[in-house]
Amino acid sequence: MRHIDFAPLYRSTVGFDRLFSMLDGVSQPENGQTYPPYNIERTGENAYRITMAVAGFGETELSIESRENVLTVTGEKSEKTEEAAETLYRGIAGRAFERRFQLAEYVEVKGASLKNGLLHIDLVRVIPEAMKPRKIDITTAAGNENARQIEANAA
Repeated sequence: MRHIDFAPLYRSTVGFDRLFSMLDGVSQPENGQTYPPYNIERTGENAYRITMAVAGFGETELSIESRENVLTVTGEKSEKTEEAAETLYRGIAGRAFERRFQLAEYVEVKGASLKNGLLHIDLVRVIPEAMKPRKIDITTAAGNENARQIEANAA
């Protein structure tokens, strides 16, 4: 994979340093982190859902935090020592994890639920009124209406 040097762009742009750091971060692998697996779905025009497979984790062992356009999901398994049962094979991972998602502007966390070992995080993009497109009515000035009437009578 090629590495792109953004240094020349830093000299000629102001305020885009966050964008360049994000692009730089995308080009680098995520340290091989694949646990826990997740899906990102679009559930509506301005609605999204992140679904993470967190088998073996309870509600009290998961933490979700949204701060400065970064959603952080953390899972820490409480250490339980069960003397009665001896585990011969452990295929269900119970290791601690921290997964970060970069959120776009105006995307907010609507809620989260845990069902059948899947953590569902619902997101919604709330666009401020000032940013929404608005329809502008076209009106004619009184002087222009008279000019059109005069032209129509002359013809």
